[in-house]
Amino acid sequence: MTASAHQRASAHRHDDAGSMFEAPGWEERYSGDQTVWSGNPNAQLVAEASKLEPGTALDVGCGEGGDVIWLAREGWTVTGADFSANGLARAARHAEEAGVADQTSWWQVDARTFTADGRSYDLVTTHFLHPPDAGMVDVTRRLAEAVAPGGHLLVVGHAPSELHRHLSESHRSAMFLAADLLPGLPDDFEAVVVEQRPRTMARDGETMHVHDSTLLARRRP
Repeated sequence: MTASAHQRASAHRHDDAGSMFEAPGWEERYSGDQTVWSGNPNAQLVAEASKLEPGTALDVGCGEGGDVIWLAREGWTVTGADFSANGLARAARHAEEAGVADQTSWWQVDARTFTADGRSYDLVTTHFLHPPDAGMVDVTRRLAEAVAPGGHLLVVGHAPSELHRHLSESHRSAMFLAADLLPGLPDDFEAVVVEQRPRTMARDGETMHVHDSTLLARRRP
């Protein structure tokens, strides 16, 4: 679903946020030969995961695997999850090319219906998922189930901004502030970071200033 924040904002021209969160459109997008995302890791992942001791990680909405590959290179054992089979195939190929295939595995799953099913990870991360109707609160709750005791959950998304006025109303309303996600944290989590972080991005040849809604939470041991 995503491997680069700024490209997602400009790539979609669907009429509503619901349509961009369905698998068929992404299967089509990932079916061609052209790379969709930059392959660079998301900025807030680098900022936060660089402070942590490498262990096991789950990246939900991994797209073509940019964040997975970065984590693997940093010493993590990583599972990349996405609802697009074509996206996962691309990610696996990119991991092979990057020489980190032995540290990566892949899981086809929809974030909206995600269940941990006994799996647990030291870091669970997702970037720029924007289900409609405040659906990210429920996604946050679901992903928290997969965090091991003492582990971390990192959820990052687009903060509402006038810079997104080119998107439809339903797209804009799917964006969130970090504090909006706090009701999705179980009682045994403590929030570590709840803020909108400034970041520069390029769109149509222009440099713009945006904010990443960033929630980092830790599960108590």
